[in-house]
Amino acid sequence: MQTQEILRMLRLPELGDLGQFFRSLSATTLGSAGARRSVIGGSPQLLTHYYDDARTMYQVFRRGLSISGSGPCLGFRKPKQPYQWLSYQEVADRAEFLGSGLLQHNCKASSDQFIGVFAQNRPEWIIAELACYTYSMVVVPLYDTLGPGAIRYIINTADISTVIVDKPPKAVLLLEHVEKKEIPGLKLIIIMEPFEEALRERGQECGVLLKSMQAVEDCGQANYHAPVPPKPDDLSIVCFTSGTTGNPKGAMLTHGNVVADFSGFLKVTEKVIFPRQDDVLISFLPLAHMFERVIQSVVYCHGGRVGFFQGDIRLLSDDMKALCPTIFPVVPRLLNRMYDKIFSQANTPLKRWVLEFVAKRKQAEVRSGIIRNDSIWDELFFNKIQASLGGCVRMIVTGAAPASPTVLGFLRAALGCQVYEGYGQTECTAGCTFTTPGDWTSGHVGAPLPCNHIKLVDVEELNYWAKNGEGEICVRGPNVFKGYLKDTEKTKEALDRDGWLHTGDIGRWLPGEYVAPEKIENIYIRSEPVAQMYVHGDSLKAFLVGIVVPDPEIMPAWAQKKGFEGTYEELCANKDMKKAILDDLVRLGNAGGLHSFEQVKAIHIHSDMFSVQNGLLTPTLKAKRPQLREYFKTQIEELYSISI
Repeated sequence: MQTQEILRMLRLPELGDLGQFFRSLSATTLGSAGARRSVIGGSPQLLTHYYDDARTMYQVFRRGLSISGSGPCLGFRKPKQPYQWLSYQEVADRAEFLGSGLLQHNCKASSDQFIGVFAQNRPEWIIAELACYTYSMVVVPLYDTLGPGAIRYIINTADISTVIVDKPPKAVLLLEHVEKKEIPGLKLIIIMEPFEEALRERGQECGVLLKSMQAVEDCGQANYHAPVPPKPDDLSIVCFTSGTTGNPKGAMLTHGNVVADFSGFLKVTEKVIFPRQDDVLISFLPLAHMFERVIQSVVYCHGGRVGFFQGDIRLLSDDMKALCPTIFPVVPRLLNRMYDKIFSQANTPLKRWVLEFVAKRKQAEVRSGIIRNDSIWDELFFNKIQASLGGCVRMIVTGAAPASPTVLGFLRAALGCQVYEGYGQTECTAGCTFTTPGDWTSGHVGAPLPCNHIKLVDVEELNYWAKNGEGEICVRGPNVFKGYLKDTEKTKEALDRDGWLHTGDIGRWLPGEYVAPEKIENIYIRSEPVAQMYVHGDSLKAFLVGIVVPDPEIMPAWAQKKGFEGTYEELCANKDMKKAILDDLVRLGNAGGLHSFEQVKAIHIHSDMFSVQNGLLTPTLKAKRPQLREYFKTQIEELYSISI
């Protein structure tokens, strides 16, 4: 990765006038040696799981099964046909049959049993994975881009005797290695698709049994074994990463690692765009990589659906129109293609000017915290772009490489959905930083996830110093891997004695806006009795306070419905009335997706409106924040003193 890209990888949460407040709040959660952690969640402990009944990947799927029952789970389609679906129960049953069949073919129900999966994204990939988890086995993904030498190395290093492949040509490739005595330990190849008898005979000649996946499932159904579920500390997957030089390294990830990572994602997004049972994910990014598999796990955990593309990236748009996904995991390269295609169609100066003009109008809404796809601009200009993705996308997640701020900013506006960016690597399962909802600025990859600490350490030879907010990115937490399979030397290079993962990437903490205070005020101003609102944060305090000006025409009637009587001035001085207004603000904050640290904890009721005449508003009726802070200095100090 280029230095100019990775120097912008991390970002210390801060915001506008409240920047010092959030800087202080982050500092209260620092660990040793300048480690920083998420302010989301409130617990001093790093997040290990989100649900008590979903602490392993086996339990994650069982939770989805419980929620969905026989609802749709895995979807696939043939050319120009609608999606067909396997239900959660069908997937669970097939996984148990396949797992039982593996046990009948000399596999062990143990985390020492490694099963290779060499296939493109499809329902059988997930069934094979779940079969392994159901009987405490470990998945080892294989993929074409590794190259034949790397595939040989992985099979031998992981002592893989069984590989599940999708198509006969991959079985042929493996048999060629066996015939050359390059992978002598391979004994069983299970093929998802039909194959000819000649291939089976070729395998017999070199001591490898070839069976169809259906035959192994049938065997398992006839010789059923009860599930042997794994524990959180058991290995779930060994993900081999392709290095620039040398052999690939097998990152060992436990069930607890994967659960912690996606639980961090859930915690960050819980108030804004929480996954639902009716969510649909389009799967086209390689399942051999953890980014795709973590996002899918979130969907399964909530009983949602995953639809697989046909296998041809050129048909992805057609697949999305047929599937109508709500969740769209992508890589920046694809976002760039979307952006370029949109602007290539604006092929005259006038069309381009109109497109840029409309995009700026929507981007202004995004900056103020409004993300929607039902504006006049959407109806007139952006609905075709949204329809090309199926018309239902509500969340895009991108990672794996730096994303262009220009592209992200435009697509957030054009698609009218939330676009999140993260940073991480296989060794921390997938992500360790993530966009915080409400911070729709670009050029960074968000704050630390609640499941890990992050610190920067000096890189003397490159003149990066942690005291300047620059250095090598280090991660520690329950999402950090257990080491490289059978590679003690590389493990020691990556993990130090204190459990810190040294990523090898350079990062910099960036100052800037995190959540505009106006966003919080715009949510609170929807409270029926409230006419004006000022939210304040103090760098030496751990919470927000607010100044509320009630609407003199509406507040008395609202108060009467709540059981309060009196004149406007009397109601403004009523402590019980103040509590009722504060409760209403918190209610609206929860509905609007505010995290606990974004909610005001105390308010002062002020009876006179902010105005141009009293110097608290600009001529365009915008709040003069420094003047408001000074004007209400005494009241703010009192709010903090009585709330400690």
